[in-house]
Amino acid sequence: MGTPLRLFLVDDEIPALRRLQDVLADVADECPHDVVGTATSGMAALAALAEADADAVIVDIQMPQMSGIELARELSHFSHPPAVIFATAFEEYGVAAFEVRAVDYLLKPIRKDRLLSALKRVQDMRSARVQAEPASHARSHFSVTERGRVHLIPVSDAYYLKAEQKYITLRTRDREYLLEDSLTRLEEEFGNHFIRIHRNCLVARGMMSGFEKSAIGGSEAHWQVILRDLPERLAVSRRQQHVIKELKKLESEGR
Repeated sequence: MGTPLRLFLVDDEIPALRRLQDVLADVADECPHDVVGTATSGMAALAALAEADADAVIVDIQMPQMSGIELARELSHFSHPPAVIFATAFEEYGVAAFEVRAVDYLLKPIRKDRLLSALKRVQDMRSARVQAEPASHARSHFSVTERGRVHLIPVSDAYYLKAEQKYITLRTRDREYLLEDSLTRLEEEFGNHFIRIHRNCLVARGMMSGFEKSAIGGSEAHWQVILRDLPERLAVSRRQQHVIKELKKLESEGR
């Protein structure tokens, strides 16, 4: 039967979410799936989907603050966006749904056969993608919530991740963000993109322009990372100084 589809459900009405789950249960034998999360707003869904590995989102259209159409537009910026299936009581959004490349447009009350047809299309799309691309479990964006607003920061924009007390400081060219996460977990997920230079710091490989040795206040000189386009320097701990040799070796080999 293959791997179950990973589905995320979004509707601002709790009864509607429950009805959708009931219909999904009715098609479970024909289309195995796991519901990896639910949300009652587009904003909450966007933040959760930056973390979740979902194959498809089944989403209502008319919701406060962020509509289902707006959510679909935001999701399209993901490196591997989930497929979008709209579930709505209104017929007039068909053109807008087509513009955001929705897989299907289901009218409420949702019929079992229509839902099954939409899910099988997602299965076919996933199979084609798996054959065309190597597997990757790392996120493409960090999700940061500030004052009720969700920021999606591309991993490629991050210069470094530094553990400070219970937060992780994420530094981009323009500013800093705070993440609630574990540096160890981030290293496991993004080990190909970042390299550890200190017990409390991961730096993006592509954001380093070199190393320099300097002494502060008459102390013994120690190595620091020079960052591209930023004046800030990052200390390399004694334990991680082997990183300098390894990177210099790779540079000399043209890798």
